[in-house]
Amino acid sequence: MSGVLLRLAGTAAVAAQVVVAAVPAVAVSTGLTPTAAVAAPDPQRPVSQLLTDLQQLYRQAEQATETYDATAEELKRQRAKVTRLDGELSRARLALQGSRTAAGRLARQQYQNSTGLGPYVRLLFARDPQHALDEGHVIGELARQRARTVARLAATEKRADALARAARKALDAQLTLAGRQQKQRDDVRARLTDVERLLASLTPEQIAAVARLEQQGVTTAQRRLTTSGALAGDHPASAAGDRAVRYAMDQVGKPYEWGAEGPDSYDCSGLTSQAWGHAGSPIPRTSQEQWEQLDRIPLNELQPGDLVVYFPEATHVAMYVGDGKVVQAPRPGEEVKVSPLASYPVLGAVRPDAPRAVQPSDAR
Repeated sequence: MSGVLLRLAGTAAVAAQVVVAAVPAVAVSTGLTPTAAVAAPDPQRPVSQLLTDLQQLYRQAEQATETYDATAEELKRQRAKVTRLDGELSRARLALQGSRTAAGRLARQQYQNSTGLGPYVRLLFARDPQHALDEGHVIGELARQRARTVARLAATEKRADALARAARKALDAQLTLAGRQQKQRDDVRARLTDVERLLASLTPEQIAAVARLEQQGVTTAQRRLTTSGALAGDHPASAAGDRAVRYAMDQVGKPYEWGAEGPDSYDCSGLTSQAWGHAGSPIPRTSQEQWEQLDRIPLNELQPGDLVVYFPEATHVAMYVGDGKVVQAPRPGEEVKVSPLASYPVLGAVRPDAPRAVQPSDAR
Protein backbone atom coordinates (compact mmCIF):
# COMPACT_ATOMS: atom_id res chain seq x y z
CA MET A 1 0.00 0.00 0.00
CA SER A 2 1.53 3.28 -1.06
CA GLY A 3 1.81 6.23 1.29
CA VAL A 4 -0.17 8.29 -1.22
CA LEU A 5 -3.20 6.05 -0.92
CA LEU A 6 -2.93 6.01 2.84
CA ARG A 7 -2.79 9.80 2.96
CA LEU A 8 -5.80 10.07 0.65
CA ALA A 9 -7.83 7.97 3.02
CA GLY A 10 -6.37 9.37 6.23
CA THR A 11 -7.28 13.00 6.84
CA ALA A 12 -6.68 12.90 10.60
CA ALA A 13 -10.33 13.34 11.52
CA VAL A 14 -13.48 11.44 12.43
CA ALA A 15 -16.89 11.69 10.83
CA ALA A 16 -18.58 12.62 14.09
CA GLN A 17 -16.90 13.23 17.41
CA VAL A 18 -17.32 13.07 21.13
CA VAL A 19 -15.37 15.81 22.90
CA VAL A 20 -15.12 15.28 26.62
CA ALA A 21 -12.96 17.66 28.64
CA ALA A 22 -11.54 16.59 31.96
CA VAL A 23 -13.48 19.41 33.71
CA PRO A 24 -16.01 20.54 32.77
CA ALA A 25 -17.51 18.02 30.38
CA VAL A 26 -18.08 19.24 26.81
CA ALA A 27 -20.48 17.16 24.75
CA VAL A 28 -20.29 16.93 20.97
CA SER A 29 -22.41 14.28 19.26
CA THR A 30 -20.71 11.31 17.69
CA GLY A 31 -21.40 8.49 15.32
CA LEU A 32 -18.45 6.43 16.53
CA THR A 33 -19.22 2.98 17.80
CA PRO A 34 -17.09 1.04 20.31
CA THR A 35 -14.00 -0.56 18.87
CA ALA A 36 -14.90 -3.94 17.42
CA ALA A 37 -13.73 -6.41 14.84
CA VAL A 38 -14.21 -5.09 11.32
CA ALA A 39 -15.91 -7.20 8.72
CA ALA A 40 -14.19 -8.25 5.54
CA PRO A 41 -13.98 -5.43 2.96
CA ASP A 42 -17.18 -4.96 0.98
CA PRO A 43 -16.97 -2.27 -1.72
CA GLN A 44 -20.79 -2.01 -1.77
CA ARG A 45 -21.06 -0.75 1.78
CA PRO A 46 -22.14 2.87 2.34
CA VAL A 47 -19.37 5.43 2.57
CA SER A 48 -20.32 6.14 6.19
CA GLN A 49 -19.78 2.47 7.07
CA LEU A 50 -16.45 2.42 5.24
CA LEU A 51 -15.36 5.47 7.22
CA THR A 52 -16.43 3.86 10.50
CA ASP A 53 -14.48 0.72 9.63
CA LEU A 54 -11.38 2.74 8.82
CA GLN A 55 -11.69 4.69 12.06
CA GLN A 56 -11.95 1.49 14.04
CA LEU A 57 -8.97 -0.08 12.30
CA TYR A 58 -6.81 2.99 12.84
CA ARG A 59 -7.88 3.17 16.47
CA GLN A 60 -7.06 -0.49 17.03
CA ALA A 61 -3.67 0.02 15.40
CA GLU A 62 -2.93 2.99 17.65
CA GLN A 63 -4.01 1.09 20.76
CA ALA A 64 -1.64 -1.71 19.78
CA THR A 65 1.11 0.84 19.12
CA GLU A 66 0.76 2.45 22.54
CA THR A 67 0.85 -0.97 24.17
CA TYR A 68 4.01 -1.76 22.22
CA ASP A 69 5.54 1.59 23.24
CA ALA A 70 4.76 0.96 26.91
CA THR A 71 6.45 -2.44 26.77
CA ALA A 72 9.43 -0.91 24.97
CA GLU A 73 9.82 1.63 27.79
CA GLU A 74 9.51 -1.10 30.42
CA LEU A 75 12.08 -3.17 28.54
CA LYS A 76 14.44 -0.19 28.43
CA ARG A 77 14.17 0.21 32.20
CA GLN A 78 14.66 -3.52 32.72
CA ARG A 79 17.80 -3.55 30.58
CA ALA A 80 19.19 -0.68 32.63
CA LYS A 81 18.43 -2.66 35.80
CA VAL A 82 20.21 -5.73 34.42
CA THR A 83 23.23 -3.62 33.51
CA ARG A 84 23.30 -2.03 36.98
CA LEU A 85 23.01 -5.39 38.74
CA ASP A 86 25.73 -6.89 36.55
CA GLY A 87 28.03 -4.03 37.51
CA GLU A 88 27.26 -4.44 41.22
CA LEU A 89 27.77 -8.19 40.95
CA SER A 90 31.17 -7.72 39.29
CA ARG A 91 32.26 -5.33 42.05
CA ALA A 92 30.96 -7.70 44.73
CA ARG A 93 32.90 -10.59 43.21
CA LEU A 94 36.08 -8.52 43.19
CA ALA A 95 35.48 -7.58 46.83
CA LEU A 96 34.82 -11.24 47.61
CA GLN A 97 38.08 -12.24 45.99
CA GLY A 98 39.91 -9.62 48.08
CA SER A 99 38.23 -10.78 51.29
CA ARG A 100 39.12 -14.40 50.59
CA THR A 101 42.73 -13.43 49.92
CA ALA A 102 42.90 -11.50 53.20
CA ALA A 103 41.28 -14.37 55.11
CA GLY A 104 43.74 -16.85 53.63
CA ARG A 105 46.67 -14.64 54.54
CA LEU A 106 45.51 -14.35 58.16
CA ALA A 107 44.95 -18.08 58.35
CA ARG A 108 48.53 -18.70 57.24
CA GLN A 109 49.86 -16.18 59.75
CA GLN A 110 47.88 -17.77 62.54
CA TYR A 111 49.26 -21.19 61.63
CA GLN A 112 52.84 -19.96 61.38
CA ASN A 113 52.72 -18.03 64.69
CA SER A 114 51.02 -20.78 66.67
CA THR A 115 53.12 -22.08 69.67
CA GLY A 116 50.60 -24.47 71.06
CA LEU A 117 50.64 -22.59 74.41
CA GLY A 118 47.72 -20.66 75.80
CA PRO A 119 48.07 -16.98 76.73
CA TYR A 120 48.08 -17.69 80.51
CA VAL A 121 50.86 -20.28 80.23
CA ARG A 122 52.95 -17.90 78.10
CA LEU A 123 52.50 -15.18 80.74
CA LEU A 124 53.50 -17.56 83.56
CA PHE A 125 56.80 -18.55 81.94
CA ALA A 126 57.65 -15.15 80.42
CA ARG A 127 60.93 -13.53 81.53
CA ASP A 128 59.28 -10.08 81.14
CA PRO A 129 55.58 -10.30 82.16
CA GLN A 130 54.86 -6.71 80.97
CA HIS A 131 56.27 -7.53 77.55
CA ALA A 132 54.15 -10.64 77.50
CA LEU A 133 51.08 -8.59 78.37
CA ASP A 134 51.87 -6.09 75.58
CA GLU A 135 52.40 -8.96 73.19
CA GLY A 136 49.09 -10.41 74.29
CA HIS A 137 47.39 -7.12 73.51
CA VAL A 138 48.84 -7.22 70.00
CA ILE A 139 47.80 -10.81 69.61
CA GLY A 140 44.30 -9.89 70.76
CA GLU A 141 44.09 -7.11 68.22
CA LEU A 142 45.21 -9.51 65.51
CA ALA A 143 42.46 -11.90 66.62
CA ARG A 144 39.87 -9.16 66.38
CA GLN A 145 41.19 -8.24 62.94
CA ARG A 146 40.82 -11.86 61.87
CA ALA A 147 37.26 -11.87 63.19
CA ARG A 148 36.44 -8.71 61.25
CA THR A 149 37.97 -10.19 58.09
CA VAL A 150 35.95 -13.38 58.46
CA ALA A 151 32.76 -11.37 59.09
CA ARG A 152 33.48 -9.19 56.06
CA LEU A 153 34.06 -12.31 53.98
CA ALA A 154 30.75 -13.81 55.09
CA ALA A 155 28.86 -10.56 54.41
CA THR A 156 30.46 -10.19 50.98
CA GLU A 157 29.59 -13.77 50.09
CA LYS A 158 26.01 -13.18 51.17
CA ARG A 159 25.77 -9.97 49.13
CA ALA A 160 27.30 -11.62 46.06
CA ASP A 161 24.81 -14.49 46.30
CA ALA A 162 21.89 -12.04 46.64
CA LEU A 163 23.10 -9.98 43.69
CA ALA A 164 23.54 -13.11 41.58
CA ARG A 165 19.94 -14.15 42.31
CA ALA A 166 18.65 -10.64 41.57
CA ALA A 167 20.62 -10.48 38.31
CA ARG A 168 19.21 -13.83 37.17
CA LYS A 169 15.68 -12.71 38.06
CA ALA A 170 16.14 -9.40 36.24
CA LEU A 171 17.47 -11.16 33.17
CA ASP A 172 14.51 -13.56 33.16
CA ALA A 173 12.16 -10.55 33.36
CA GLN A 174 14.01 -8.91 30.46
CA LEU A 175 13.62 -12.03 28.31
CA THR A 176 9.91 -12.18 29.17
CA LEU A 177 9.45 -8.52 28.17
CA ALA A 178 11.35 -9.06 24.94
CA GLY A 179 9.03 -11.94 24.05
CA ARG A 180 5.97 -9.84 24.88
CA GLN A 181 7.29 -6.98 22.76
CA GLN A 182 7.74 -9.32 19.80
CA LYS A 183 4.12 -10.45 20.07
CA GLN A 184 2.92 -6.85 20.33
CA ARG A 185 5.00 -5.88 17.29
CA ASP A 186 3.28 -8.65 15.33
CA ASP A 187 -0.10 -7.38 16.57
CA VAL A 188 0.60 -3.84 15.33
CA ARG A 189 1.71 -5.12 11.94
CA ALA A 190 -1.39 -7.31 11.63
CA ARG A 191 -3.69 -4.37 12.39
CA LEU A 192 -1.90 -2.13 9.93
CA THR A 193 -2.24 -4.88 7.33
CA ASP A 194 -6.01 -4.81 7.97
CA VAL A 195 -6.02 -1.06 7.27
CA GLU A 196 -4.11 -1.54 4.03
CA ARG A 197 -6.41 -4.39 2.96
CA LEU A 198 -9.50 -2.23 3.44
CA LEU A 199 -7.96 0.73 1.62
CA ALA A 200 -6.87 -1.49 -1.26
CA SER A 201 -10.47 -2.62 -1.70
CA LEU A 202 -11.73 0.94 -2.30
CA THR A 203 -12.04 2.75 -5.59
CA PRO A 204 -10.60 6.27 -6.01
CA GLU A 205 -14.17 7.60 -5.87
CA GLN A 206 -14.82 5.85 -2.57
CA ILE A 207 -11.55 7.14 -1.12
CA ALA A 208 -12.47 10.69 -2.09
CA ALA A 209 -15.95 10.30 -0.61
CA VAL A 210 -14.54 8.90 2.65
CA ALA A 211 -12.10 11.83 2.87
CA ARG A 212 -14.88 14.38 2.31
CA LEU A 213 -17.15 12.78 4.90
CA GLU A 214 -14.33 12.62 7.41
CA GLN A 215 -13.44 16.28 6.89
CA GLN A 216 -17.07 17.28 7.26
CA GLY A 217 -17.21 15.45 10.56
CA VAL A 218 -14.17 17.14 12.01
CA THR A 219 -15.34 20.56 10.83
CA THR A 220 -18.67 20.03 12.57
CA ALA A 221 -17.03 18.78 15.74
CA GLN A 222 -14.63 21.74 15.84
CA ARG A 223 -17.48 24.22 15.34
CA ARG A 224 -19.51 22.66 18.15
CA LEU A 225 -16.51 22.69 20.45
CA THR A 226 -15.81 26.36 19.72
CA THR A 227 -19.40 27.53 20.06
CA SER A 228 -19.90 25.55 23.29
CA GLY A 229 -17.48 27.87 25.07
CA ALA A 230 -15.21 24.99 26.05
CA LEU A 231 -12.28 26.81 24.47
CA ALA A 232 -11.69 30.17 26.08
CA GLY A 233 -9.28 32.75 24.73
CA ASP A 234 -5.70 31.59 24.40
CA HIS A 235 -3.52 31.78 27.48
CA PRO A 236 0.19 32.57 27.15
CA ALA A 237 2.59 29.64 27.00
CA SER A 238 5.15 29.02 29.71
CA ALA A 239 8.82 29.27 28.72
CA ALA A 240 9.13 25.47 28.59
CA GLY A 241 5.80 25.17 26.75
CA ASP A 242 6.99 27.62 24.13
CA ARG A 243 10.17 25.58 23.61
CA ALA A 244 8.13 22.37 23.32
CA VAL A 245 5.81 23.91 20.73
CA ARG A 246 8.72 25.23 18.66
CA TYR A 247 10.33 21.78 18.66
CA ALA A 248 7.06 20.07 17.66
CA MET A 249 6.37 22.60 14.90
CA ASP A 250 9.86 22.00 13.51
CA GLN A 251 8.84 18.35 12.96
CA VAL A 252 5.86 19.22 10.71
CA GLY A 253 6.07 17.26 7.48
CA LYS A 254 7.94 14.28 8.95
CA PRO A 255 6.17 10.91 8.58
CA TYR A 256 4.21 9.04 11.21
CA GLU A 257 5.84 5.74 12.13
CA TRP A 258 4.60 3.54 14.94
CA GLY A 259 7.07 3.24 17.81
CA ALA A 260 9.22 6.11 16.47
CA GLU A 261 10.65 8.89 18.66
CA GLY A 262 12.43 10.90 15.98
CA PRO A 263 14.36 12.56 14.69
CA ASP A 264 13.18 11.41 11.25
CA SER A 265 9.71 10.09 12.14
CA TYR A 266 7.33 9.93 15.10
CA ASP A 267 4.25 8.31 16.50
CA CYS A 268 1.84 10.49 18.48
CA SER A 269 3.38 10.17 21.95
CA GLY A 270 6.87 9.96 20.51
CA LEU A 271 6.39 13.51 19.22
CA THR A 272 5.00 14.93 22.47
CA SER A 273 7.54 13.21 24.73
CA GLN A 274 10.47 14.29 22.57
CA ALA A 275 9.18 17.87 22.35
CA TRP A 276 8.95 18.22 26.12
CA GLY A 277 12.24 16.41 26.60
CA HIS A 278 13.94 18.96 24.35
CA ALA A 279 12.18 21.70 26.31
CA GLY A 280 13.98 20.52 29.43
CA SER A 281 10.98 18.84 31.09
CA PRO A 282 11.02 15.07 30.42
CA ILE A 283 7.59 13.40 30.48
CA PRO A 284 6.42 9.76 30.21
CA ARG A 285 6.74 8.09 26.82
CA THR A 286 3.19 6.89 26.09
CA SER A 287 -0.09 8.78 25.81
CA GLN A 288 -1.64 6.64 28.55
CA GLU A 289 1.21 7.41 30.96
CA GLN A 290 1.01 11.08 30.05
CA TRP A 291 -2.70 11.09 30.85
CA GLU A 292 -2.24 9.20 34.11
CA GLN A 293 0.85 10.96 35.48
CA LEU A 294 0.63 14.59 34.35
CA ASP A 295 -1.59 17.25 35.90
CA ARG A 296 -5.02 17.50 34.25
CA ILE A 297 -6.54 20.83 33.28
CA PRO A 298 -9.90 21.90 31.77
CA LEU A 299 -9.95 22.74 28.07
CA ASN A 300 -10.79 26.37 28.79
CA GLU A 301 -7.40 26.77 30.46
CA LEU A 302 -5.37 25.41 27.56
CA GLN A 303 -2.13 27.15 26.74
CA PRO A 304 0.40 26.30 24.00
CA GLY A 305 2.46 23.27 24.98
CA ASP A 306 -0.35 21.54 26.89
CA LEU A 307 -1.23 18.04 25.71
CA VAL A 308 -4.68 17.03 24.47
CA VAL A 309 -5.43 13.34 25.02
CA TYR A 310 -7.98 11.45 22.91
CA PHE A 311 -10.27 8.42 23.13
CA PRO A 312 -11.54 6.82 26.36
CA GLU A 313 -8.44 4.61 26.53
CA ALA A 314 -6.08 7.63 26.18
CA THR A 315 -4.49 6.07 23.10
CA HIS A 316 -3.74 9.27 21.16
CA VAL A 317 -2.17 12.57 22.13
CA ALA A 318 -1.41 15.91 20.45
CA MET A 319 0.10 19.24 21.52
CA TYR A 320 -1.96 22.40 21.73
CA VAL A 321 -0.46 25.29 19.73
CA GLY A 322 -3.18 27.92 20.20
CA ASP A 323 -6.19 29.18 18.24
CA GLY A 324 -8.05 25.89 18.73
CA LYS A 325 -5.37 23.85 16.93
CA VAL A 326 -2.93 21.08 17.81
CA VAL A 327 0.24 19.73 16.23
CA GLN A 328 0.25 15.95 16.05
CA ALA A 329 1.56 12.81 14.42
CA PRO A 330 -1.90 11.58 13.37
CA ARG A 331 -1.69 7.99 12.12
CA PRO A 332 0.04 5.67 9.60
CA GLY A 333 0.33 7.14 6.13
CA GLU A 334 0.23 10.72 7.36
CA GLU A 335 2.80 13.30 8.39
CA VAL A 336 3.20 15.49 11.46
CA LYS A 337 0.84 18.42 10.93
CA VAL A 338 -1.30 21.11 12.51
CA SER A 339 -4.96 20.07 12.88
CA PRO A 340 -8.17 21.26 14.54
CA LEU A 341 -8.25 20.29 18.21
CA ALA A 342 -11.41 18.22 17.60
CA SER A 343 -9.70 15.92 15.10
CA TYR A 344 -10.46 12.99 17.41
CA PRO A 345 -12.77 12.43 20.42
CA VAL A 346 -11.16 14.40 23.26
CA LEU A 347 -10.69 12.74 26.63
CA GLY A 348 -9.07 15.73 28.33
CA ALA A 349 -5.92 17.80 28.62
CA VAL A 350 -2.78 17.71 30.76
CA ARG A 351 -0.03 20.22 31.52
CA PRO A 352 3.52 18.78 31.66
CA ASP A 353 5.03 21.72 33.55
CA ALA A 354 2.18 22.51 35.92
CA PRO A 355 3.57 23.77 39.25
CA ARG A 356 3.40 21.20 42.02
CA ALA A 357 0.81 21.98 44.68
CA VAL A 358 2.38 23.02 47.99
CA GLN A 359 1.89 20.37 50.62
CA PRO A 360 1.55 21.20 54.36
CA SER A 361 4.98 19.63 54.97
CA ASP A 362 6.53 21.94 52.37
CA ALA A 363 5.48 25.05 54.25
CA ARG A 364 7.35 24.10 57.40
